[in-house]
Amino acid sequence: MFFSKLISSGSYLPKKILTNDDLAKIVDTSDEWIFSRTGIKQRHIAEENEKTTDLALIAAQNALQKANLKPTDIDGIILATTTPDLVFPSSASILQRKLGAIKAFAFDIQAVCSGFIYALFVADSTIRSGRAERILVVGADTFSKILNWQDRTTSVLFGDGAGCVILEKTLENPSINGNSGILDARIFTDGTHTDELRTSEGINPHVVMNGPEVFKHAVNNLASVVDLILEKNNLTKNDVNWLVPHQANLRIITAMGKKLNLNPERVVVSIDKHANTSAASIPLALDTVFDKIQKNDLVLMEAMGGGFTWGAALFRM
Repeated sequence: MFFSKLISSGSYLPKKILTNDDLAKIVDTSDEWIFSRTGIKQRHIAEENEKTTDLALIAAQNALQKANLKPTDIDGIILATTTPDLVFPSSASILQRKLGAIKAFAFDIQAVCSGFIYALFVADSTIRSGRAERILVVGADTFSKILNWQDRTTSVLFGDGAGCVILEKTLENPSINGNSGILDARIFTDGTHTDELRTSEGINPHVVMNGPEVFKHAVNNLASVVDLILEKNNLTKNDVNWLVPHQANLRIITAMGKKLNLNPERVVVSIDKHANTSAASIPLALDTVFDKIQKNDLVLMEAMGGGFTWGAALFRM
């Protein structure tokens, strides 16, 4: 019986930084208004010629270097993104070429902010089946390219970035203390709410969001999936050592940390510096603490995005 474990992480953020004060010069908002409602202070913005795969490439190279691996050591690339370089071919295929991972299968997953959890679910399942040794799981988005910068309900929320992890096959069962690996991953969809968070129609689509409705469902769905994944693995909230949540709103992140009785230092927050980077937000946040997580620590990741899609994953370091 096979399992998968996380052996490395990587991330990359564009050089350009847009602060709340910068935004206030182009839309009716303020630093106080944005921060008090979201917890965001700044975001990174890709240049006009920077594509999603350009960000993903540097994140992937970082992860490979940390793991002392070559691109040809990777059997598969699963890239979660809502902002692909092109309609086709897949951004994963473009990344495979840029990275030189010539032995890897490659495809995209589109589940918006839940994309990384979805990609992790597929990668873990593939490795458990025995069909791959190592898979690069990437979340990367350049949401700045699909924003209406005059809409303060959405333009203040998002940033650009990329994050990734490398999964490797193991024979050790992670449900046994002392063994590293992914214990479980769960994903869900409710398509009856597709209009609440979507892009507009037309030639130049931009993000459209019903903020209050999205917030309400995020709170409920994330709470329920956390309870479910712990229950299914015979664990309690007291077993969790780290929470690495999707970085959408600081109030939601704080509430989930309190629900798990976690020390705030064990609730990973990067939204103040990165804003909501969609599929990249969890691996970006994880990369900021990957080296701090101790052997045998139990880490919980959770996210919700347009679709509505949501999910959670548990792994032991």
